[in-house]
Amino acid sequence: MTERKSWAEQRAEVLGRPGAGAAYEAAKLRFELGMAVRNRRLALGLTQRQLAEAAGLQQSAVARFEAGGTMPTLAMLERYAQALELRLTVEFQPLEQAS
Repeated sequence: MTERKSWAEQRAEVLGRPGAGAAYEAAKLRFELGMAVRNRRLALGLTQRQLAEAAGLQQSAVARFEAGGTMPTLAMLERYAQALELRLTVEFQPLEQAS
């Protein structure tokens, strides 16, 4: 019988596989972008349907995005920013400064 691995050990093993780190970072970015949109939408008191209408989208597309299920294009982020009364800013940061 083999010994069970901790979550940290299992995570390290999976992230050690070729390409896994990049996939993990992409998923993290999708999640963080979705959370930022959701938090702003809630701060403005908007429903997903209202945000979707303002951005010219379907409510289901907003739900998927907020859940981290899709990677938006810059054009899509601009639509969200405008609908959320925000200015989209894209910048490059040195890796040691990125979180």
